[in-house]
Amino acid sequence: MARQKDEDLFQSSTMTFGEHLEELRVCLMRASAGLAVAVLIGFFVARPVVHLIEQPLRKALGNYYTERSVETFDTWQPRVQGGAALPYSRAEILDAVEQHKMSFELREVHPERMARMLGTAQLPAVSEAGSPEKLFDMDGLVPLLLWQPLAKDSRVSITTLSAQEAFGIYVKAALLVGVVLSSPWILYQLWTFVAAGLYPQEKRWVRIFLPISTGLFLAGVCLAFFFVFDFVLAYLLEFNEWLGLDPDPRISEWLGFVLILPIGFGLGFQLPLVMLFLERIGIFDVETYASQWRISVIVIFVVSAILTPADPYSLLFLALPLCLLYFGGLAICRWLPKR
Repeated sequence: MARQKDEDLFQSSTMTFGEHLEELRVCLMRASAGLAVAVLIGFFVARPVVHLIEQPLRKALGNYYTERSVETFDTWQPRVQGGAALPYSRAEILDAVEQHKMSFELREVHPERMARMLGTAQLPAVSEAGSPEKLFDMDGLVPLLLWQPLAKDSRVSITTLSAQEAFGIYVKAALLVGVVLSSPWILYQLWTFVAAGLYPQEKRWVRIFLPISTGLFLAGVCLAFFFVFDFVLAYLLEFNEWLGLDPDPRISEWLGFVLILPIGFGLGFQLPLVMLFLERIGIFDVETYASQWRISVIVIFVVSAILTPADPYSLLFLALPLCLLYFGGLAICRWLPKR
């Protein structure tokens, strides 16, 4: 006997609310177990990961103080007209800081006092303290550049402020490794939970979307780490310079930044896949995506502000690719019509 209603075709595939909760519990437990195993692996590689994470910050600080060194040279003026100039030319300064990765601190000394201290000149003894006949000679100061390798510059070093902070950094690095390594398994459990509430003919989309979802997540992580960090750090350091503040970064704060930004990018890059999935199961259609694009752009900027730290570069570097991905998802839904 033929079925009278289309719903009867899927009667055996329906799930109750309690069954959905049980499926969610199972998926969360499996995802947590996979994350725990990946974090344990992360503990074995956390040390080189910490050094890898430090590199963008050290590079940004090095560039910042290199530019400051050149600006110091360009803006320095003798105290008196015709006074002693800097002992190096601008070409030598640029060669030292850009090619040889050296940094310097500008100091001023009295050359005769320096000669007496080094034992290269015989000068009269300095007058008694408090003697009024000789005052400090400001006009007699001449510039002196103290050189050191940029890697040894204390201003470029990344500090911790407590003994236990290093252990917290180690744990965070292991957690970062665990999240990245377990991301395919976690996404698989997420899509498994979604598939549990679908009809049999819809579940095939989960098998198609899973590898694409993993690739998009890793692409977002790589974009944040290898491209966005440089621009964000350059902007933040320039803002420090504009306010006249010298940055003294802590590795724990930087590591928190590193944890948030790549994961936010990875999750955001799931947008076209989510759009296509919702269109395939009939929740939205292409016309809705096309007519509501203005609202979607506003929502993208709001979500980007939530997923990124409080700086405009992070927001724009996430929001602008997401807007492109939104219209890319719209194009995919239009070019791949339902069969």
